Amino acid sequence: MSDNLIVNTVRSYSGGLVGRSLNSARDHHFVIDGTNLAEELTSVEAFLSGISSCGVNLVEVAARETAVPLTRTEVTIDGVRLPANAARFERIDLRFVLTGPTLEQAQALVDRYQKR
Repeated sequence: MSDNLIVNTVRSYSGGLVGRSLNSARDHHFVIDGTNLAEELTSVEAFLSGISSCGVNLVEVAARETAVPLTRTEVTIDGVRLPANAARFERIDLRFVLTGPTLEQAQALVDRYQKR
């Protein structure tokens, strides 16, 4: 493998309960359920949290790089699906709430995230 690649590995396996996966990333272990079980975080919620957490992390890094005063970042994500075809998103909506920057600075930070 090339030295200039970043590889993130997650291992998922069944643990004997249909609809539940056991997962490991580095030294972290977590349970993810399918929507039929939904006692733990679901696969869809885990997927959407990856997107929203990238929003938080990338906006905060961009603020630091551009010296924008940012004291809090909140990203809310809604994945909208139809019950008849729950495997497909009709749309995904992201809402950013940034505390500290001016409206123009906040818009520039969000624009930077969206262009990645």
